[in-house]
Amino acid sequence: MKRKHEGLAVGIDLGITYSCVAVWQEQYSRVEIIHNDQGNKITPSCVAFTKEQRLIGDAAKNQAAVNPQNTVFDAKRLIGRKFSDQVVQDDIMLWPFKVTAGVNDKPMITVEYKDQEKHLCAEEVSSMILTKMREIAEAYLESSVKNAVITVPVYFSDSQRKATIDAGVIAGLNVMRVMNEPTAAAVAYGLDKRKNDCVDERNIFVFDLGGGTFYVSLLTIKDNIFQVKATAGNTHLGGEDFDNRMVNYFVQEFKRKNKLDISGNAKALRRLRIACERAKRSLRFLVVSTIELDTLFEGIDFCSSINRAKFEEMNMDLFNECMNTVENCCLGAGTVPVPDTGYVIFRKTNACVENCLTDAYMDKSNVDDVVLVGGSSRIPKVQQLLQEFFKGKELCKSINPDEAVAYGAAFQAALLSEDVKNVPKLDVTPLSLGRSVLGDIMHVVIPRNTCIPVKKTNGYATVADNQSCSLIEVYEGERTRASDNHLLGSFYLSGHTPAPRGHLYDVCFSIDENGILTVSATEKSTGKMNEITITNYKERMSAEEIKKLIKEAENYHIEDKKFQRKAEAVNALDDYIYKMKNALKNEDVNIKLSSEEIEKIESAIAVATNLLSDNYKQVEADVLEDHLKGLESRMKPIIAKTI
Repeated sequence: MKRKHEGLAVGIDLGITYSCVAVWQEQYSRVEIIHNDQGNKITPSCVAFTKEQRLIGDAAKNQAAVNPQNTVFDAKRLIGRKFSDQVVQDDIMLWPFKVTAGVNDKPMITVEYKDQEKHLCAEEVSSMILTKMREIAEAYLESSVKNAVITVPVYFSDSQRKATIDAGVIAGLNVMRVMNEPTAAAVAYGLDKRKNDCVDERNIFVFDLGGGTFYVSLLTIKDNIFQVKATAGNTHLGGEDFDNRMVNYFVQEFKRKNKLDISGNAKALRRLRIACERAKRSLRFLVVSTIELDTLFEGIDFCSSINRAKFEEMNMDLFNECMNTVENCCLGAGTVPVPDTGYVIFRKTNACVENCLTDAYMDKSNVDDVVLVGGSSRIPKVQQLLQEFFKGKELCKSINPDEAVAYGAAFQAALLSEDVKNVPKLDVTPLSLGRSVLGDIMHVVIPRNTCIPVKKTNGYATVADNQSCSLIEVYEGERTRASDNHLLGSFYLSGHTPAPRGHLYDVCFSIDENGILTVSATEKSTGKMNEITITNYKERMSAEEIKKLIKEAENYHIEDKKFQRKAEAVNALDDYIYKMKNALKNEDVNIKLSSEEIEKIESAIAVATNLLSDNYKQVEADVLEDHLKGLESRMKPIIAKTI
């Protein structure tokens, strides 16, 4: 007999520090956040290994102080990355457990389990957490759970997204979609507004400061359609960074008071970290928080306190990295055109928040609601800075920051499984995607901030006679020169029919719902096709590098325009030379022309060809353009005779 809840899909917020699971309840027309076996609605993303058993969630975190080397957390920071990545190397210095390089430079976590050494990849650890979340849902629904939508940071690369899907498969889940966390939060907010019969178009700014990541997204909600206008963020900034500052502060205090350094003792550091996290949380509503640890190190008790002002002082640079309200972060006199309006917005700062607004061609005064997501968004100073940035606008606190992402994911899961009828939301690409064409020009196929899923096909032509294959190099970035952007991958389309240059073929860029990019090329006459799926983004931009790329594109805007103009002038002149050479090869044309006219054409070809020799790099675009105009003017009477 089929149970009432059988077949329902759940939404899982797989967080760096905490995870959460939720389900859409059709009979109540709402999302239900599911509590775990401890009665908590959020579960620590933590796995511990002992001589007797494996612990997940609260049980793992509760014993972390006595078993730090075998208690694994932050696995999400490793997923889809390489051991040699600088981010991984920096994190290793802070973790009590051991991480080594495995096959193909894959980071492997080393633990002792039942007196045996085990080597685990990040996907395995994440799958254990997902298994726990599935079991929590199954206990609540009294039925097996197979389908799920899992959330990921908006800047997760393809390899990280695929690794997350792999973790879900290992956990016995059918991952219906991986969903961007800010979008999930905006969906949750949109549902909350829908309950209040709010149907007007609203611009929603999502501020997501979690345990390990920071993202902002600007979305427009109208008639239950969620459209992401822009995103920005930092993949390595969150509550744990605030914890690290506090730990370092108290390590120095203990050293000053007792002349002992505890930085090399994993157990002492873990106990101190847990106490610091607890103190950080209490400072949200207290002015002073006390830390008391018995026999912290070598039998010495440690008792100290920290006030909110000191906490804010030690983390102010991190708060400012989120908000970046510093006046001297000006990028210069660059302006950004607002489509279809004739207006421009002056870009004042490289802050994540302001960049997001500028990318969406929107002034902060047009933002209707500012939604807080992530536990760290509860920090009073963060809220104060955010409110000041938006000129005193009240922050929306109608949804629980810890639960918002799982809430939106559950709704998306219900939508995909047709448990609820609604319109899906749209995500966007963080950088432009395109390919290199003749002259090292970046030809953009999918512009930055294009809604996904998306599929676009462009026609291209061969650049040489009898060309047998074409190289398709896939780039992401905002620079005009392709080589100044980031190369994602390349492949050849072979089997061209022997023909003069200009033979046509198609290149298709396709991004699916999970943000995974596939680029294919098809030869029109033969139907031959080749493609590449960008599955390994090991060199892809981090959030910081993306911001740097965008900033460089703005700083080099004039230089890039000059390069593009010159490249186009070179291509136009080269194309005209090619046409004149082909004309001379035509016997009918030769008959119509005198020997003097033929000699004149050959001379013009020689002069133009010499101009396009290696010396052309020293020639300005104006000279190339003027030469082409003059050439066309001189050749026009002669060419007219051949028509």
